[in-house]
Amino acid sequence: MNRDREINIGGVKIGLGNLPFIIAEMSGNHNQSLDRAIQIVDAAAKNGANAIKLQTYTADTLTIDCRENEFFIGDKSSLWYGKSLYELYQEAYTPWEWHKPIMEHCRKRGLICFSSPFDFTAVDFLEKLDVPAYKIASPELVDIPLIKKVGKTGKPVIMSTGMATENEIMEAVEAVCSAGCKNLILLKCTTSYPASPEQSNLKTLPDLREKFKVETGISDHTMGTAVAIAAVALGAMVIEKHFTLKRSDGGPDSAFSMEPQELKTLVQDTKSAWLAIGKVHYGPAGDEKKSLIGRRSLYVVKDMKKGEVFTPENIRSIRPSLGLPPKHYEEILGKKIAKDAKKGTALTWNLIQKT
Repeated sequence: MNRDREINIGGVKIGLGNLPFIIAEMSGNHNQSLDRAIQIVDAAAKNGANAIKLQTYTADTLTIDCRENEFFIGDKSSLWYGKSLYELYQEAYTPWEWHKPIMEHCRKRGLICFSSPFDFTAVDFLEKLDVPAYKIASPELVDIPLIKKVGKTGKPVIMSTGMATENEIMEAVEAVCSAGCKNLILLKCTTSYPASPEQSNLKTLPDLREKFKVETGISDHTMGTAVAIAAVALGAMVIEKHFTLKRSDGGPDSAFSMEPQELKTLVQDTKSAWLAIGKVHYGPAGDEKKSLIGRRSLYVVKDMKKGEVFTPENIRSIRPSLGLPPKHYEEILGKKIAKDAKKGTALTWNLIQKT
């Protein structure tokens, strides 16, 4: 497998030669309880995730306190209908004083922990915590100053591309790389909650990889594991899914988040998909070799005496495969048998008289 773009985040290698990197996105699913946040870390570790991702912002760093016009969520189809943006972010944000204890608990559980910063102060804060990587959320892909700030840290960057045009992705990639980022991963993302499989457009994954010469993955807002498995088959090396203890507990992102058993299934199924990709191979592989005996070959199907002529009545192509390959059937018809042979004798060259 191609290892030329292999990236190391917190000691875990990401690239085509490695298992998919599974990120459990906590977002606001802690429901403003640090104890619950710790439980989410435990559940993610128990069920096979590689990393926990946080979001580092406050309502004031994202928007202003206003309930009018575009600052109010008036779309009745939205999960967050009836709230202002400020109210939503107040409910969903992770208190900054929680970051350190959450990260320390992640280390104890063998999980990598990093975050999405949403302004310069968040980057400065996360640098003090020495995070191993950064995530740029889809809406922030057009915030070039923020992207440059993150790029200057020199840390690996995972960037979601939801809603972005090809030119916007190019601008963001050039900005982060010119600022100092040497290791970049682009995630295909459909920015709707939940997202539908038919709008996932996973064919974009190999195109992203080819155009931008980076590793790729998916930030997946669909329900279930099918889209993530398909993404792995198309080269996705990172899978990010929102994660909660139980959707029925509520919370700003709970409706489209995975539960622990679903995370376990995701880890198992994406591993199987990755293993199934394998390599270009023809011929029997591994355990398949013992199935060769089940092929057809040429057998004597009636008792024959030396000198008798081979005919369709006394030789046939049957299972198993210890006789000559069936491709020699017409060549052998009309020739004579070199010695006596009983029904069920595998036909070999030494049973055929030489003329």
